[in-house]
Amino acid sequence: MNINLTFLGQMVSFAILVWFTTKFIWPQLNAAIEERQKKVAEGLAAAEKARTELKDADAKVATEIKQARQQAAEIIERAQQQANQIVDKARQDAVAETGRLKAQAGEEIASMQQRAREELRSWVGRLAVQGAEKIVQREVDASAHKALLDQLVAEI
Repeated sequence: MNINLTFLGQMVSFAILVWFTTKFIWPQLNAAIEERQKKVAEGLAAAEKARTELKDADAKVATEIKQARQQAAEIIERAQQQANQIVDKARQDAVAETGRLKAQAGEEIASMQQRAREELRSWVGRLAVQGAEKIVQREVDASAHKALLDQLVAEI
């Protein structure tokens, strides 16, 4: 094989190119590649961490929703109990008011009956005097016979 100067120049040029590449270009390329690998690894770790946090957050949200539903059910039950208590109290108040009104009406009826009896006695007394006048054919003095008329009214 014939090694000539061109081939030797090419070998030297290639060696300089390899040396230059390994000295100046390769470290920068290697650093860029390593930096990119770190970023990818960090991104994957962050994605895994976010996925874990998302699962935790989902579990926490599910727990919070369950607690909120329980609280809502408790609030609704308390409101229902209060409504029932209010209805029961209103019912009791209505029964008490009905009893009071019945008693008041009974007293009023008794009072009206008493007044009607007194009026009836008064009329009967006047009718008795008028009847006695007609029977006796003279005027009976009501003031003179008041005690007798009162006795008659009491008997009626």
